[in-house]
Amino acid sequence: MQCNAYNILLLITLIFWEITWKGIALWKAGRNNQLKWFLAILILNTVGILPIIYLSFFRKNK
Repeated sequence: MQCNAYNILLLITLIFWEITWKGIALWKAGRNNQLKWFLAILILNTVGILPIIYLSFFRKNK
């Protein structure tokens, strides 16, 4: 498999996407004392899908 510039750019974009969403979701879950969500988001790598679901539907509103 060739490793061209397009693949590298795609990989960097996905890493940035995952880190951004995961960081926001981990911050919110930690501040809301939601340990189960915090651990699930921390352990599972879902390319940002699980953090987006958490932020959209399950986080506590203050």
